[in-house]
Amino acid sequence: MDIFLQVWGGAFYLSNKMLFAFSEAKVAQQKRKLTMLAWVAFLIGVPAWLIILVEQGNWIAASVEAGGIPAMLLGLYNTYHNNLRPNQLFNKVVTVSTYASLAFGLGYSLWLHVGVTSITQVLEMGVMLGFLFGSYLMAKGNPKGWLFFMLMNLSMAALMLMQGKVILMLQQLLSLCFVIYGFKQSSKAAS
Repeated sequence: MDIFLQVWGGAFYLSNKMLFAFSEAKVAQQKRKLTMLAWVAFLIGVPAWLIILVEQGNWIAASVEAGGIPAMLLGLYNTYHNNLRPNQLFNKVVTVSTYASLAFGLGYSLWLHVGVTSITQVLEMGVMLGFLFGSYLMAKGNPKGWLFFMLMNLSMAALMLMQGKVILMLQQLLSLCFVIYGFKQSSKAAS
């Protein structure tokens, strides 16, 4: 079951990063389609990641995955509407869920472990910051989200290596390559 979950979560996560990265080099209509597929791919992979992270006791990272779902839905909504119909209520819900997720995951982990007592918690904090702020910025069309995704990929790769999840570690390193590519493409488009 563990290998199945790693392949499921890893494949959809990698698909997400590939679609995002390749969309940066496309014209508007193609970019929009690839970006929408990227948001959907990540949503499909979330359940596998949640199961793996909870089984490992990675409460910070698990709450980040769960709390990031509204940001992914916001990204899908904004992309569908070409960022032309901002939904203020949706934006506020995403902001509240982002901060609530940060507070819950971090608070529960600190309570459970009586502070920051392990390197895994530090890595989870890197995942937390990278994922939530990266997703939030990407959902708003801000290319600086790629930089936070780099932090997330490196932190999660190290965490998965420490916990013997080699498939997910390799997938994170492959994803990092696509994140770097996406960042370079978005930087070219911005200049």
